[in-house]
Amino acid sequence: MEDFLWGAWNGLTAWPVLIIHVFDWWERYPVYNVGRDGGWYQFGFLLGAGSPFLGLLGKRSDRDHARD
Repeated sequence: MEDFLWGAWNGLTAWPVLIIHVFDWWERYPVYNVGRDGGWYQFGFLLGAGSPFLGLLGKRSDRDHARD
């Protein structure tokens, strides 16, 4: 369960950390924690990293229905 929570947290923070890494501002913390690599961590990471996009898709569909 702990690996799932760490994966979800690292997934949620992956986008800002990735942008920070692109500009070489912060190399201390990795985007993906290889030391915790496992099934539950990967599942949590995918849910966390995909959640901003899934939320945006859900909001867009709500606006489309309001216009009808």
